[in-house]
Amino acid sequence: MQYITTTQLRTKSSELVQSLKKGGHISLIHRSKIIGKIHPLPEMAKPFNAKEFRHLTKSLSLPKTNLNQRKKIYNKQLTQKYGKNIS
Repeated sequence: MQYITTTQLRTKSSELVQSLKKGGHISLIHRSKIIGKIHPLPEMAKPFNAKEFRHLTKSLSLPKTNLNQRKKIYNKQLTQKYGKNIS
């Protein structure tokens, strides 16, 4: 495990970033005491893939609706949830 002081945190931030990218864990030292640990985040979510999304939506085989049908469905759901007197 590596150690870094609060002063080095400002001056050696690029080295800190590189070690975190490699998966290293670093202890933060302030006035000769370990006050915290810095560790990398887990893997980030994959970026959106439009082709995969299209394939998934086709596999669901949902009915096709036009804009007016969607508005009617939306308004029906709103009246069921909130009642008739919505403005």
